[in-house]
Amino acid sequence: MEKQRAKEIAASPEMANVTHNGTHIYIQHVDDEKDTARICDLHNRENEREVSVDSLLEH
Repeated sequence: MEKQRAKEIAASPEMANVTHNGTHIYIQHVDDEKDTARICDLHNRENEREVSVDSLLEH
């Protein structure tokens, strides 16, 4: 996914269909300098992690 699209999804009030390694996730924040996104698993909100924006897939 492109960084700009990840930022749009993170700022949107609507839930987008995004996955990371096959797991449905929610994008909390995008870091412009590191090209990473802070994400959490939709089924386990406590499972937060920082991943490369390139590893996110919008369906």
